[in-house]
Amino acid sequence: MTLAQSHQYLSPEEYLEAEKSSPIKHEYIQGQIYAMAGASDAHVTITTNLVALLRNHIRGTGCRLYVADMKARIETLDIFYYPDLMVTCDLRDTDFEYFKRYPSLIIEVLSPATEAFDRGDKFIDYQELETLQEYVLVCQNRQRVDCFRRNNQGRWELYIYRGNQQLELTSVNFNCLLTDVYEDVNFPSR
Repeated sequence: MTLAQSHQYLSPEEYLEAEKSSPIKHEYIQGQIYAMAGASDAHVTITTNLVALLRNHIRGTGCRLYVADMKARIETLDIFYYPDLMVTCDLRDTDFEYFKRYPSLIIEVLSPATEAFDRGDKFIDYQELETLQEYVLVCQNRQRVDCFRRNNQGRWELYIYRGNQQLELTSVNFNCLLTDVYEDVNFPSR
């Protein structure tokens, strides 16, 4: 994410209206907008694999899967983010056309430019979403997935998946081989 050219304050309503016709996507943090960068081949391939796996799994459950172009709204912090993938099973989200407020699962595919933000401030911000049960970070330069899962006490626990392990997403009762997530991904030479 990079700072947009304009530093003027925008209300959430102005942001949502401007975003409808913007040729590029922007995230919104307390009145400031930040342009979204393009994605690598690995990023897009991983996202596509996850969409194929999750969409078929949640079909008919009442849950909805959103990819890249749907915003997550964190109303308590006055923030809109574009997660790479988001699942909501909350009927209240059918009331919102351009954003969702009640996701149970958010997945971000990490890039060198966004990894620190995704692991840090963005994760802290997402924790404000009371319905969020899992926050998943997927590496694109090696087979590793970090899944942060909210426990019964409301604390976040880290589950790390590597190699040929089974990835488990309890928020949507889903599991698959990690190799399925990384199918057709070419990793950089070390």
